[in-house]
Amino acid sequence: MRDTRESRLLLVLLVAIAFALITVDIRGGEESPVDGARRAAATVFGPVENSVASAVNPVGNAIAAVRDSGERHDRIAELERQNAALKAKLGSDDRNRSRVRELDNLLKKAGAGQYGIKAAEVIAIGAAQGFSWTVTIDAGSDDGIKRDMTVINGDGLVGRVTTVGPGTSTVLLASDPDFTVGTRMERSDELGFATGQGDRPLSVQLLNGKAKVKPGDRLVTFGSRADRPFVPGVPVGEVVRVDPSTGNLTRNIFVRPYVGFSKLDVVGVVVQAPRTDPRDAVLPPKPAPEPTVTVTVTPSPTGAPSGAPSGQPEGE
Repeated sequence: MRDTRESRLLLVLLVAIAFALITVDIRGGEESPVDGARRAAATVFGPVENSVASAVNPVGNAIAAVRDSGERHDRIAELERQNAALKAKLGSDDRNRSRVRELDNLLKKAGAGQYGIKAAEVIAIGAAQGFSWTVTIDAGSDDGIKRDMTVINGDGLVGRVTTVGPGTSTVLLASDPDFTVGTRMERSDELGFATGQGDRPLSVQLLNGKAKVKPGDRLVTFGSRADRPFVPGVPVGEVVRVDPSTGNLTRNIFVRPYVGFSKLDVVGVVVQAPRTDPRDAVLPPKPAPEPTVTVTVTPSPTGAPSGAPSGQPEGE
């Protein structure tokens, strides 16, 4: 529309009419003369608005849902990350505490036997169903490790070093079927040879076929010439079974090793043998026997046990 004097007059007239209708509508309330027109417009345009709302609202709701879901997902992911970090920290702390205990026990064993040791960590384990039962430790020739050195932990004899590299070494475990070590019985000093049997008790052949042995007796290493491959006095294990004596020159017994070969972590390689044989000093203390509880019943003059009712209740 062109901007002319007539168009400006028409605009002013339309604005005046609009104000007049608004005034009449406000003053009329529910009886407003334009209420019918409003209802007619609602009848015509209402379904359209509902259709548009039905089409638009789910999209808006979906967008909001996706946004909220994303926020919840991020929050859950963050909580899971924090939880995992906390579990890792706790697990690490537990493992560190366990390793501190193992190292402490190892140092006590080394101190009791006067062994000079090089502490090491087991970093790999050989297949139990392979040719040998072995582990790899993170100490080698750079650390003073040599072949045929004794390996111990806080429980007792672990094995001996078989292969040495600059930074790692291979240890043949005492549970290996090819492993043999000279042993000595506690107190009786009966000598024998212990051989590994995998995950079963060690088989020990005593040199004295008439040796008196019983379950619970304990063995230590006898030691080797020049202390290699075995230093003396290292705890080996406890007798769990004794074969009947058959009159042979030797006698077979079975020994449960002190060391758990499936859960090795911190070990010590004996790099300096003791000046004297520690004998049985490195063995763990024997548990104190449990006291026997006895009950003494003293008969009363009436023939009933003391403290028992004699026919009349007390106080009558």
